[in-house]
Amino acid sequence: METTEVKPLIAKEILESLQTKIEEEKQVIVHCCFPASPFLGNLIRIWPSTYLIDDVTGHKSKLIHTENISMFPAWTPIPFMQDFWFTLIFTGLPKDCKSFDLKEVIPEEGGFFVDSIKRNSLDVYRVKISESFS
Repeated sequence: METTEVKPLIAKEILESLQTKIEEEKQVIVHCCFPASPFLGNLIRIWPSTYLIDDVTGHKSKLIHTENISMFPAWTPIPFMQDFWFTLIFTGLPKDCKSFDLKEVIPEEGGFFVDSIKRNSLDVYRVKISESFS
């Protein structure tokens, strides 16, 4: 006896609403390198007001999780003369975003800034962190 596989029919409206949920769940992962420093006693932290900002629309993806770095006001010590790696996870970028900035928006000088990161299909990035003094 042969069996025929029958696929269920799913209403177009349900498929569209599920697509919206998939878009909401997307995340962007940014692996960050803070270059080695010849100074002893360096500390690093990230503020919750760090965003990925779409270069065209200005859309801000919010920081939702960190790995291997302290959140303001705490500090993480940086090993002497070693590159320091940490990971930031953000909410999804708009579907049509082609490039974006990583910007730590803080009420003092020295926030992290990476300009014009080119978007890829995986939304996983490796960047070298520098400080902005604006």
